[in-house]
Amino acid sequence: MIWPATVLGAGIGLAVASIPGALLGALLGQVLDRRLRLQSWADLRRRLGARQDPDLLFVLLGHLAKSEGQVVQAHVQQARAEMRRLGLDEAAQQRAIAAFARGKAAKIKVRASLRPLRRQRGAADALLRACWRMAWADGRAAARERELILLWGQWLGWSREALDALAREQAPRQSAAVREQDSYQMALRLLGVTATSDPAQIKRAYRRLLSRHHPDKVAGSGASPARVREATEKTRDLHQAYGLIRDRLGFR
Repeated sequence: MIWPATVLGAGIGLAVASIPGALLGALLGQVLDRRLRLQSWADLRRRLGARQDPDLLFVLLGHLAKSEGQVVQAHVQQARAEMRRLGLDEAAQQRAIAAFARGKAAKIKVRASLRPLRRQRGAADALLRACWRMAWADGRAAARERELILLWGQWLGWSREALDALAREQAPRQSAAVREQDSYQMALRLLGVTATSDPAQIKRAYRRLLSRHHPDKVAGSGASPARVREATEKTRDLHQAYGLIRDRLGFR
């Protein structure tokens, strides 16, 4: 780990006031590193180059939040966290809220707005990180959220591998026990059942959803390839959710 502001502060201090200056510069640099969370030269470059357009950012965040049909409290809280991260004043926060609301529209046109960021790696990096944080806000980056971020990242000139690496970096850190419990609760919500539902109810809910979302049925209705991919991922999620519930409750 390298503390860039600490190194720069020490170097400048040494040049200006010898050893005492280096010590003071290093101390001030370390305060800056900690405040800005700079742990590498890449972090410093991102900070220097990250000139975000809050309106564009919050339009994207609003679209991600709405992409699964409903904006939940976790999405709203994450949007407010991004406002704090950017240090927006009250007027800027109101514009961000309005942009977030615009982003909830079924379709948004942002490709032209993203194009200039292809030349601003730091700004693009900061924007994509914020998008992944929003996708993970409810504990699970859903298929549609991933699809949107991968598309926007492609427009920004990012590779699939780099975008996947960002997704992993922004994923919430949880203990194994917490992850298991969260996964169980998400599985129950996905099937629309509760922990007190009997096995017969759970099986009916699983089969009904499987029939509705099966990719063969979707493909047969003339859906687009993207919709078929989404149905495939949904079916996989249903299989995993049912298996988790079945194992937890002990039925076959």
